[in-house]
Amino acid sequence: MNSHILLPHGISAQDALLIIDMQNDFMPGGALPVPGGHDLLHAINGLSHLNFRAVVASQDWHPMGHCSFKEQNGPWPAHCIAGTDGAAMVEGLDQRRITHIIRKGTATDADSNSAFHDDSGRSTGLTDLLNGLGVTRVFLCGVALDVCVLASARHAVRAGFETFIIQQASAGITPPSASSLLEESIKLV
Repeated sequence: MNSHILLPHGISAQDALLIIDMQNDFMPGGALPVPGGHDLLHAINGLSHLNFRAVVASQDWHPMGHCSFKEQNGPWPAHCIAGTDGAAMVEGLDQRRITHIIRKGTATDADSNSAFHDDSGRSTGLTDLLNGLGVTRVFLCGVALDVCVLASARHAVRAGFETFIIQQASAGITPPSASSLLEESIKLV
């Protein structure tokens, strides 16, 4: 994976990098592995050293018995349980450049694929954080491209941010098509 990804739009003091869910449970051997997830580390670490105004990492941070778990009739196996090794950031992710961590899926009764708010509309505080920092553009990377990265990108657009997904630093199960993303005002770089 290339750590020197060229972003055609350049990076400015109004830009934020959103690193989505680079956690042990989403890596090989984890509870809900995303193929190729571990291969993204070099690229993401390289991106985090660019001059972004903020580097924000999201973490799934579920309580026991979370509504998204199969044992509660949800779609997923139990994963990223708060305080466990599975919920920890993956080893090899350079956390020194992360300026903020947003935890999502913290309420038992609502899932949160998006780093911006959960499925019931409860905010994670990310929109206010980015607005407070003067951010106007967000660049997303991480896992899973077709689930949490995409949900976060959609909510970034709705919150008024110019939104980019960095393909070389994202992995998913079934990545969305470029044309469908453009229809949603999400740009692929």
